[in-house]
Amino acid sequence: MKSLRAAAAAALLALLAAAPAAAQAPQPLPVHVGGRAIANPDGSRTFGWPAVYIEGRFHGTAVSVSVETRDDRLQLLIDGTPKALLIQPGSASLTIAGLAPGDHVVRLEKITESQSGGSRFIGFTPAAGSIALPPAARARQIEFIGDSYTVGYGNLSHGETCTQQQVHDLTDSQQAFGPLVARALGADYRVNAFSGYGVVRNYNGTSAGQSLPLIYPRLKPDDATHVEGDRGAWQPQVIVINLGTNDWSTPLHAGEAWPDKDALAADYRAKYVAFARTVMALQPQAHLILMGSDLFFDQVERIAATLNQDARNPVVTLHFGGLDMDGCHHHLSIKDDRTEAAALQALLDQHPDYWNGAKP
Repeated sequence: MKSLRAAAAAALLALLAAAPAAAQAPQPLPVHVGGRAIANPDGSRTFGWPAVYIEGRFHGTAVSVSVETRDDRLQLLIDGTPKALLIQPGSASLTIAGLAPGDHVVRLEKITESQSGGSRFIGFTPAAGSIALPPAARARQIEFIGDSYTVGYGNLSHGETCTQQQVHDLTDSQQAFGPLVARALGADYRVNAFSGYGVVRNYNGTSAGQSLPLIYPRLKPDDATHVEGDRGAWQPQVIVINLGTNDWSTPLHAGEAWPDKDALAADYRAKYVAFARTVMALQPQAHLILMGSDLFFDQVERIAATLNQDARNPVVTLHFGGLDMDGCHHHLSIKDDRTEAAALQALLDQHPDYWNGAKP
C-alpha cells in the first residue's frame, strides 16, 4: 500500500513539475512624474498642481490606466496622440487596445486647475505579454511659478464672460505658455501656480494670510502636511516666475495692510526678493527669468536689480503685453499663450548656456 501511495505521489509531483507555470498578472509600469505629487505607500500618486503629467513606456499592443478624480479633467495620450478625456468624478479604469506591436509611451496629463482635491493616479498596466520599459526623463528641466496666467485660466474661451463651471471646463494648463515652451525645447516641466494668489496681496485683497510663496513648498497646493523635503532629481536649469498681477490689478481697499501704493510696492519688492532668494538657494544651478506686464514691470526690474547684486547666475526680466486677453475674465487666450511661449523661447534661444550643455 505504501509503495502504491508513494508511486502516486511521485506521479503527481512529476505532473506538477511538467505543467506550465501559471501566468503572472501584469505589473504596473514604472513611471516618470512631471510636476509635484505625493507618493503614497501603495505606489499611487496624489497630485493637485496644474499641468502634472505621468508617463510610462512598454512594448506591446494595449495598456490600461486607473485613476481617481474629484473634478479634474485628465487627458490620456499614446505616443503623443490624445486617446481619451477622463471627465467623470470618481474611480475610472480605461484600456487602450489595438496598438501596433512595438514600443509605446503612455501619458496622463492634468489639464484643469484644482485648488483643492486633485486626483490620484493608481497605475498604468500593460496587457499580458507586454514588456515594461524604463520611463525616459529629459535632460532639460524648466519650472514655472505664477498665478492664473501661468495656470492657463480659461484659455480655451473665445470671450471674457464665463461662469465658474466654464472657467473649469475651458482651462487647459497643458496649452498654457509654460508647457508650450517646455515641450518645444524638449524639457521636463513643473507648473507651481495658483489662480488669484500674489506675492503679498491676492486678487482684490481677498484670502488674507495666503500667498503663492507660502504654499510654494507644498507637494499639493491644499495640503500643508506634505512639503518637498529636498530637490532630488528635480534640478531645473531655468525657473520662470510671473507674480504680481494679483498684487497690482485692483485698487487698495480700506482696511488692507498697506496705506498706499508706495507701501504696497515696498512690501511687494521685499517679499518677492526674499522668495526669489529662497528659490535660488534651493536650486542654485538655476537661471531665473522674472516676467511682468505694464502693471508691475517696473517693480520686477527693480527686484531683478536687487537680486543681481549677489546672484550666482544673472537674473533677467521679460515684459509681456499687447495681448488679446480673450480668455475667461480677461485672461490669456490660447493665442496669447502661444505668443508668450514664443517670446520666452526667443529669450532662451539667446542664452543657450542656461542649459549647461543639456540637449533636448
